[in-house]
Amino acid sequence: MSLANRINRKIRPTHPGEMLREDFMPDYRLTVSGLARTLGVSRQTMNELLREHRSLTPLMALRLSRLFGNSPEFWLNAQRSVDLWDAQNSHRDEIKRIQPLKAA
Repeated sequence: MSLANRINRKIRPTHPGEMLREDFMPDYRLTVSGLARTLGVSRQTMNELLREHRSLTPLMALRLSRLFGNSPEFWLNAQRSVDLWDAQNSHRDEIKRIQPLKAA
């Protein structure tokens, strides 16, 4: 069992594509084509991730963690935060209608 996060963020968490685009690519002087080639994915796939039109997959998390020397969990946690924020904000009323159960 875990504790619920009661803090409601006002702004969307940073998408992994933005992290790549703004923080990693400039530091390593990577282009979209170069990054795609290095990771073994298409330029279109890379471009969609960088433009935040595609979610980061577990396989991509493994590729990025290998390339940059961080953990796949770093990348997946960033994507998970975005996904939960998006779901919470697009289904807020629907979720509020669910009544929590009380333990017997």
